[in-house]
Amino acid sequence: MAKKIKAVIKLYCLAGQATPAPPVGPALGQHGLNIMQFCKTFNERTKGKEALTMPVIITAYEDRSFTFIIKSPPSSVLLKKACGIAKASGDPKKESAGQVTRKEVEEIAKIKMPDLNTASLDKACKIVEGTARSMGIEVVEKKTVAPPKEDVE
Repeated sequence: MAKKIKAVIKLYCLAGQATPAPPVGPALGQHGLNIMQFCKTFNERTKGKEALTMPVIITAYEDRSFTFIIKSPPSSVLLKKACGIAKASGDPKKESAGQVTRKEVEEIAKIKMPDLNTASLDKACKIVEGTARSMGIEVVEKKTVAPPKEDVE
C-alpha cells in the first residue's frame, strides 16, 4: 500500500548550503521530518552548483519519511549570473540592468526545459527573454561594452 502524504513543502535553498537554520529547519520540523538527513542529502545532490538558488519540493509522509525533487534554478537567477549583476533593475522600462546574448538565453532555456510548459526550444527562449525584459536585461546579438563615464566638472 502507498504511503499517505502528510504535506508538500516548497522551499528555495542555496545549492550545497542547506542548513537546519530557517527556512529549512522550521519548515521541516513542524512536520516531524529529519532535518539533518534532508540537509546532507540535498547538499550532496547539489554539489557543484554552488551560488545558485534551487527550488525543492519535499513530500512529507505520515510515517515521518520524505522524498524530494530538486528543480532547475529560477530563470531570474540564471539571467543575473549571465549578466554578472547582483539584482535586477527597479524600473525595467527606464533603466537597463545589463545585457545577455541570444546564445546565453538559449543555454538558460536548455537548462530550464524540463520545468517549462513547452517542448520547443524557440518557445522556451521566448519565455526566458520575457523574464529578462521584466528584469531590465536587454537581449542582444553581441554584448557591447559601455565606454567609461568621464567626470564632467
